[in-house]
Amino acid sequence: MNENLFQERKDRIRRDHEALLARKNEKLFSTNGIFNRYKHPVLTRDHFPMEWRYDFNPATNPYFMERIGFNAAFNAGAIKWKGRYLLAVRAEGNDRKSFFAMAESPNGTDNFRFWERPVTMPETGDPDTNVYDIRLTAHEDGQIYGVFCTERKDPGAPGGDTSSAVAAAGIARTKDLVHWERLPDLVTYGGQQRNVVLHPEFINGKYAFYTRPQDGFIETGKGGGIAFGVSESMEHAEVKVEKIMDAKTYHTIYELKNGQGPAPIKTPKGWLNLAHGVRNCAAGLRYTLYMFMTALDDPSRVIHKPGGLFMGPLGEERVGDVSNVLFTNGWIADEDGTIHIYYASSDTRMHVATSTIDQLVDYCIHTPGDRLRSAASVESINRLVDRNRAL
Repeated sequence: MNENLFQERKDRIRRDHEALLARKNEKLFSTNGIFNRYKHPVLTRDHFPMEWRYDFNPATNPYFMERIGFNAAFNAGAIKWKGRYLLAVRAEGNDRKSFFAMAESPNGTDNFRFWERPVTMPETGDPDTNVYDIRLTAHEDGQIYGVFCTERKDPGAPGGDTSSAVAAAGIARTKDLVHWERLPDLVTYGGQQRNVVLHPEFINGKYAFYTRPQDGFIETGKGGGIAFGVSESMEHAEVKVEKIMDAKTYHTIYELKNGQGPAPIKTPKGWLNLAHGVRNCAAGLRYTLYMFMTALDDPSRVIHKPGGLFMGPLGEERVGDVSNVLFTNGWIADEDGTIHIYYASSDTRMHVATSTIDQLVDYCIHTPGDRLRSAASVESINRLVDRNRAL
């Protein structure tokens, strides 16, 4: 056994890992004035703790090899907890299994470090094959809920089919983000469920969910769109009626499917909503983010909706495990009005962008909507040109 090789590799990897964790991030200038991207991703597969990846015993790992590998860190839920910025990250191992891991930062833009252990998520009587894309909601009932996609093999798949799956909305709750109580999966009647989000307040004494009914695991079919429904309880959550509040629409960025991102943020002028939209193109599916606002007295009623995408993949964000994708399921609103938007690029890494409540409300209210025709888009541009020429 070459003890020098073991120690040299361990020391070098530890040094490089610590430099990555401590790296300062840099806010980039924003040409659109709506949000600011940051120079570096906040989390990557290289951020996972060394203790999760390496056997530190030279007798059993003389070459200091990685024993458990990670492929990606992405699609994180987010919450402000005891003054810290916490991300519930979708950690994907080299074995393709996803699980949740908490990472925290003192400022929300850099120095994210994972907690000592990943989340131990209890299972139901029907064990999950895979869990991912958790949304965290601090509900007015005093609990923190995690709603996530639970994936299981399709029991109706024909013999030899080893890829067909069934998706449902798993539910768990916690008061410390360490110990989780698993509740029964959400029951709905519109098909499979992915991208389910819990509203943070009661609606007429009931729990409210944003859902996306879909015919199959991948295809939304006739159920496409963000829907809204209520449940009498969380212990046996059941949404009997799903009202489509934001439908997928021909020749838009959400033509193929769309889904709610994180839980909405309440403002004096309405609820801010962040979602993802999917369209087909020659390069395959393209995922981008968009925004809309809903009424304070009825979160299912859209009152403002800017046209087109809010944020799309740029530069290196376009490349990864599943390229040309931005996805979000977490944001944090600070007391001073700052909003940290956490988004993943190409199913590979996590980024942050910052804005403010005032900026995002202004964006939603005053940005022209999508009028669904090329000629109407030109009309909107000409109106802006005329207003500017009149100044």
